[in-house]
Amino acid sequence: MLESNLLKNRGHWIFDLDGTLTVSAHDFEHMRRELGLAPQTPILEALQAMPATEAAPLWESLNELEFYYAGKASMMRGADELLQALHASGCQLAILTRNTMPVVKQTLQACAIDHFFPVDHILDRDSCIPKPSPDGILQLLKFWQADADDTVMVGDYLYDLEAGKHAGVATVHLDTRGDVDWSEFTDVHVEGLGEILEYL
Repeated sequence: MLESNLLKNRGHWIFDLDGTLTVSAHDFEHMRRELGLAPQTPILEALQAMPATEAAPLWESLNELEFYYAGKASMMRGADELLQALHASGCQLAILTRNTMPVVKQTLQACAIDHFFPVDHILDRDSCIPKPSPDGILQLLKFWQADADDTVMVGDYLYDLEAGKHAGVATVHLDTRGDVDWSEFTDVHVEGLGEILEYL
């Protein structure tokens, strides 16, 4: 954990989507069962490791499952206030997700926060190497012509924090249950998005 002013005046903010800006309705174990995968298996990596002909129908099934759950998403407590505050101060806002663009759009619309994120500020799994790779963050830095030390990655999962650390940006771990320690990859730990406002 670093000093409390670490996030102050940073002008570029990248957010994970499901479980961070939104309360995810995803039942990942149900999705794994539907796809014939073992419990706890990373879904994207498992499908990518399969022969293309075997994986193709599973990708289609995954897209359908994700789109179904996207319509059930709700906004995370504190998300609207945080996004409004960052937007009002002139910050650039982006989303980096392991989902697909149609699912992202459906989720943002369901939560009524789509107006904060221009389409060219959204990177899905087809736009970059998925997290935990830093590729998406590095693409956004290049697009914005921004420095890593002016940028923040906010997420609820280890992959978000690893991607942020590998890209050299500040990382914020949203731990809504308060029971996960990924301190090696975390600069600021919060249990609610509203807490981030105290660091601005």
